[in-house]
Amino acid sequence: MVEMFLDPLSLILSLIGCALYYGDTVDARYVVLSLVVFSLSFPGSSLLSMRPRRVVRQTVIGWMLIAFILLFFGYASQYIENFPYEVVVAWLVAAPLTQLTAHFVARSYLQRAAAKEENQTKVIIVGCNDIGVSLAEQFIGHPYLGVRCVGYFDDRSPERITQLNGLPLLGRLRDLASYVKANGIDQIYLALPMASQPRILSLLDDLKDTTVSIFFAPDIFLTDLIQGRMDYVAGVPVVAVCDTPFTGINGMVKRLSDIVLSIIILLLISPLLLAIAIGVKMSSPGPALFRQRRYGLDGKEIVVYKFRSMTVQEDGGVVKQATRNDQRITPFGGFLRRTSLDELPQFINVLQGRMSIVGPRPHAVSHNETYRKLIKGYMVRHKVKPGITGWAQVNGYRGETETVEKMQKRIEYDLEYLRTWSLGLDLWIIVKTVAVVFNDRNAY
Repeated sequence: MVEMFLDPLSLILSLIGCALYYGDTVDARYVVLSLVVFSLSFPGSSLLSMRPRRVVRQTVIGWMLIAFILLFFGYASQYIENFPYEVVVAWLVAAPLTQLTAHFVARSYLQRAAAKEENQTKVIIVGCNDIGVSLAEQFIGHPYLGVRCVGYFDDRSPERITQLNGLPLLGRLRDLASYVKANGIDQIYLALPMASQPRILSLLDDLKDTTVSIFFAPDIFLTDLIQGRMDYVAGVPVVAVCDTPFTGINGMVKRLSDIVLSIIILLLISPLLLAIAIGVKMSSPGPALFRQRRYGLDGKEIVVYKFRSMTVQEDGGVVKQATRNDQRITPFGGFLRRTSLDELPQFINVLQGRMSIVGPRPHAVSHNETYRKLIKGYMVRHKVKPGITGWAQVNGYRGETETVEKMQKRIEYDLEYLRTWSLGLDLWIIVKTVAVVFNDRNAY
């Protein structure tokens, strides 16, 4: 609840503070702007469990996005002219600083408040297996949750249980209901295997005479979930195990951001595109653009555009990755590859809807057919459109992947991107890409 209102109130209070500081009257203009800001920032981001460095990153990127929307529509409608210039500039700087201050003050206060026994939720975990232990670790590692894990219940003897995380084994399942009544337990988490249905039903029947809240954490969640969540199909509950993050409003936001950014970028770089095309034609015989087949959304083949950087145009059943000092790369092509300028025509692919600005990098079809047999979950990366840049590339896995282990790491980052996608993450990847291009030495 605190975090839901923290960002909106911080932004509104900083706006009012800037107006008062410069002697402006807080009237209907500011009320309207405050309502717009509240609608854009509510509910606030949940940042308590994040590291301070990531809190700063998320806050700054989130504010940049809101500020861009406000400035764009403010200038388009001329509503921004109702506010003094110095107030607008001061607020653009003060808003994220106020947000960060509020988050770190709340972090300090809530940790102390959650540590008080009267504020804690008493929890029991049923099942000393991997998922039960993982739940306990999360409760212990996130003090802001205000949860005190009392211990485990399991029908196995203590000698057969190897992992308890320092928590006690309180008894067998038949003793659970009486323990809950006697000790004022608030919540129970059932981490039993799905195969234990008779035991689960019996346990639920025993607990009907208590007021405890019961949550089921089935062992299906031990799998590597991609956008795992509960959903409903015509009222029937289902569990999403592997799905794209770009459904509903998320898909609209992703596509709209791709269209707007790619149009802006193409307009800005059009002279550069022309100059590079001339340079490619002058440096070696052949076309300026190189077309290569790739796997796109849902594993369907697409054609991807790049500036030609080699003397050959390989697109057959076997495609050799570029390596350091590769003789096929032209001198001008080497410069294009090191600076990633050869990727610029792919903004046309983005406008066509074949690609996204941010997403897993597309591999040659022949590479896909090789690695899908070697790396578990390889094809899951195709649940989204391929990108010009990606989470793996800004984390050091750009360029040649000469070993299966390196490709495995690249896929791990791709899947992490699918699990944790947000518009803020996309913007952060774009910012980091600019820095990586000029400092990375992995592209040849």
